[in-house]
Amino acid sequence: MKIALDAMGGDFSPKNPVAGAVQALRDFPDIEIIFVGDEQRIRAELGAHSLTGIERRISCHHASQVVDMQDSGLDSVRRKKDSSISRAVDLVKSGEADAVVSAGHTGALVAAATIKLRTLPGIERAALGVLIPAEGGVFLLIDGGANIDPAPRHLVGFAVMGSVYYQSVVAAGEARVGLLNIGTEPSKGTEFYKECHKLLETAPVRFTGNVEGHGIFHRPADVVVCDGFTGNIFLKTIEGLAKSMVQWIKTELTRNPLRLAGALLCRGAFQAVKNRTSTDEYGGTPLLGVNGICIKAHGNSSPRALRNAVRAARTAVQLGINTRIVEAMKPIHEQIPSRENAPA
Repeated sequence: MKIALDAMGGDFSPKNPVAGAVQALRDFPDIEIIFVGDEQRIRAELGAHSLTGIERRISCHHASQVVDMQDSGLDSVRRKKDSSISRAVDLVKSGEADAVVSAGHTGALVAAATIKLRTLPGIERAALGVLIPAEGGVFLLIDGGANIDPAPRHLVGFAVMGSVYYQSVVAAGEARVGLLNIGTEPSKGTEFYKECHKLLETAPVRFTGNVEGHGIFHRPADVVVCDGFTGNIFLKTIEGLAKSMVQWIKTELTRNPLRLAGALLCRGAFQAVKNRTSTDEYGGTPLLGVNGICIKAHGNSSPRALRNAVRAARTAVQLGINTRIVEAMKPIHEQIPSRENAPA
């Protein structure tokens, strides 16, 4: 299995992508890594690692450009045709790689994958599915930011794709699907969300109704569906709150020696919570719905997070996620109006 890694993507490239990939190569002997980016810098970084036993599973594909964070996602695909993100996606398109992993510009990866790979049969919009720790396990939020202005019918596709991914990767059995909204009643929310609720009631998923933000971490649903605008705000809010809470707790625990002594006694519990909520453990976010496996890692990903992003790509390929999505979408092709005759 060959995985194209955008070695120039992320805040700490190529150092962290290379380190994470080297670890993945050691842990998963059935994969090969194609490092995409500035070959000279990549090989210099590889030189800092012992490659004994894995050197034959490493290759480089030179790309002369890098997508900067200030670039527009769509424009970057048009103007920076030799960027590491675009070239990595090209390798999947040509069949030279089975999956792509990037910690780079989210918009550029979404645009490149959608334009170059196209969407799967029956899918109009791809979406980012984000695994989030919660009470008793994890839930999948979809969409995490790929579509800021989708149509209601697109959220039905998100629900189906999210269910397939959750059931394949997290837990077998029928996934419970909830719609993120301001109230649990079907009448709550904007006209957009009321229409989404109506469509989801007849979709081939286990729809359990609306879920509210304050109860979402009690896991009333395994898959939480929303538009990308709402989803991205939700993700960034909880990420910011989590970081602030850690700092507040540290400040309070170090105010006096007694509290500090108590904190030392609770060190194991604090570490367990940290491990459970660490994004490093989940690695990457799948871009579901494109005709190829694409995994988006966080921009500030550690080597361990990138190792786990490669693991996520490997798992998605092994499980045939895209084939499962296509099969799951077949029953609703005629239920949901096509884009030509559907209202926006």
